[in-house]
Amino acid sequence: MSATIPVNLIRGRKPRTDVLQHQQKPSWLRVQAPGNPQYLHLKHLMHELDLNTVCEEASCPNIGECWKNGTATFMILGSICTRACSYCNVTTGKPNPIDTNEPVRLASAVERLGLSHVVITSVDRDDLPDGGASVFADTIVEVRRRIPNCRIEVLIPDFRGRKTDLLTVLNAQPDVLNHNIETVARLYRMARPGGRYKRALELLDRVHHYAPDIPTKSGLMVGLGENLSEILTTLHDLRGVGCDLLTIGQYLRPSIAHLNIARYYSPEEFSTLRSAALELGFGHVESGPLVRSSYHAHKQTESFNKTQH
Repeated sequence: MSATIPVNLIRGRKPRTDVLQHQQKPSWLRVQAPGNPQYLHLKHLMHELDLNTVCEEASCPNIGECWKNGTATFMILGSICTRACSYCNVTTGKPNPIDTNEPVRLASAVERLGLSHVVITSVDRDDLPDGGASVFADTIVEVRRRIPNCRIEVLIPDFRGRKTDLLTVLNAQPDVLNHNIETVARLYRMARPGGRYKRALELLDRVHHYAPDIPTKSGLMVGLGENLSEILTTLHDLRGVGCDLLTIGQYLRPSIAHLNIARYYSPEEFSTLRSAALELGFGHVESGPLVRSSYHAHKQTESFNKTQH
């Protein structure tokens, strides 16, 4: 099935990287600084239990909204990543040893917060023989043991393409498995040198074949210099491996040491991309300037589940 995108959007405007780095963010990218009581409570709890969240580590713009609603994305396996993606704000370096008690502490936080949907992700741990797959599995099992009705979504690394590590996670039976494609194929070497575009698609394809009952999800960020036809190709590729859920958001430069922003997409363009993705057959699509992988994650899954029944 083909998707329809207006010709003027496919052609687009040539990115003016020299201008974009000095202009103010568009009004639709401005968010209120966090500080409400629920945000402060969750922040205190995370520090009390010595847990990491990708919300903080990656400087997510939605942290105020999500934490106000009692939703957080837990980041296991420490806060130091073995890869150095040029768009990511997570610290790169030599990670600390695995904390074997982390799954118990994380499950305790989920229980105390009364969450009905939890998202669990991690840094890349290429220093570990299994890339941290066993810790993902242990965390899923522990959360399930304590809160049987809680939906568990995992956002996993690529495990260097090792099928056995992916199966370790799948055998623990998460409710949703997410692996972000992040960007278009042409920009992988620049933005994600430790990853491979085909490897990301292969991972999602394996989930679709080995565990067809587990919905798959992926995320794409725009504004790195891709064009609209490349985005459409990426959407086709994701649907070709059975990807069910999709998020599309604007790349925001964490610091001057990170990749430049090639262009800002307007809310109307995000709406067009959402329509194109739905036309291709995705079960649910979140597309907007501030959308991130875990944005409205519980609503995404609920919406998708309804369409399957």
